[in-house]
Amino acid sequence: MDNQITILQINAAHAAELSVLAKNIYQQHYLHLWEDGGANWYMNEYAYPENILQKELEDKNNLYCIAYHKSKAIGYLKIKINETLKGYEELNALEVERIYIDGSVTGKGIGKQLMQFVFDIAKQQKKDIVFLKAMDTSFDAIAFYRKLGFELCGTFQLPMPTFKLMKAAFRGMVILKKNVD
Repeated sequence: MDNQITILQINAAHAAELSVLAKNIYQQHYLHLWEDGGANWYMNEYAYPENILQKELEDKNNLYCIAYHKSKAIGYLKIKINETLKGYEELNALEVERIYIDGSVTGKGIGKQLMQFVFDIAKQQKKDIVFLKAMDTSFDAIAFYRKLGFELCGTFQLPMPTFKLMKAAFRGMVILKKNVD
């Protein structure tokens, strides 16, 4: 596969497409995190139902993009344009809240292209830093971000009772940041 992708910003009219894509990718990578019923709750009630995504897509602080290879959706981004990073409040920050890639194309440079897109947006928006959060057990993802120049700047636990159906071993998170050059 040539790894040339097209990244398109989407709006509320794309909520149904995004819901299907997000659930499909989530199921490929994250079902192991949950106790019985947890993944279903997360995908269908908390994070990816069409009505929730519609509201998020209408929020001007959120920038959603879908990555396509040829005409197939293979990943997506959710960027929070104006976000504060605790401990770095003086810096103008952009958060990558979600970056998900279909399992069929992982390891093919798609994530790198998506992150370059993020940094292009950050430069356009005159941001000082880009930050993101990753599960502390996502060793491949953390290694990927570190290879791109991100550094660890914090940790936290996903809150109870919101994430009560998530297995305790997977509630730990790291915060990584990188300066915008």
